[in-house]
Amino acid sequence: MSFSRSIRSARRTGTAWLGAGRTSTAWLGARLTGTAWLAAACFFLLSGAACASAPRLGLIPGTIAAAPAALEPYRIQPGDELEIRFFHTPEQNVTLPVRPDGFISLPLVYELAVAGRTVEEVRTELVERCSEELVAPEIAVIVRSFTGYRVHVGGEVDRPGVLELSGPRTVLQAVFEAGGFLPTASPADVLVVRLGLDGSHELRAANLAAVLLGENASGNFTLRPYDVVFVPSSTIADVNKWVDQYIRKNIPISLGFNYRLNPEDG
Repeated sequence: MSFSRSIRSARRTGTAWLGAGRTSTAWLGARLTGTAWLAAACFFLLSGAACASAPRLGLIPGTIAAAPAALEPYRIQPGDELEIRFFHTPEQNVTLPVRPDGFISLPLVYELAVAGRTVEEVRTELVERCSEELVAPEIAVIVRSFTGYRVHVGGEVDRPGVLELSGPRTVLQAVFEAGGFLPTASPADVLVVRLGLDGSHELRAANLAAVLLGENASGNFTLRPYDVVFVPSSTIADVNKWVDQYIRKNIPISLGFNYRLNPEDG
């Protein structure tokens, strides 16, 4: 066989192999339509989520240096039991629960709102109002029993619900008491809903991802009774939910795929 004939034969063989490759590629593309784009999108999203930076060790910016001294004084709650002592007139001493409406009833002052107030605030008002009937009254207000430190935790946690706590907790502590974050949670977007004394609601952001990474501790503040902690789902979880609702349940396709390079040979 001459050299030129060998070259022509090699070209024909190469062209045939390339054509087969194109045919296989087109067939594979047809098989992957509707599944490969979904797998690729999920791969890139998961890859981005896996590239989280390592925690920053040491003192976290935003940390309150004297945390115990910074704790807010306890505010009386409905259901608490109060003991009120009159030092010069002990016959006026009473022990009574705070009603569900936040009031207590006393012979000398009748109705007194105490819920949401500190012990010192209640004592100061009692002294002022009893001064109309008593001379230089000395009064002590003691919380004998507590209803509990109730905090609601919901969203993407293992055990959502009402936590009956024995004392103050930070946002992150409350989340861990509720079983911790689910894999679908977004710790950077936690929200806290707080009920004000006037019935208003305050919405506060708590970036717990920054706390766990050692970047900023300002989102890990101390909760108040009846605060509501909401842990939203992550973008990846939203994508998976969308895929489950609109792809898996409506289009009969499999997320796995097979391929053959030369379907005509089989």
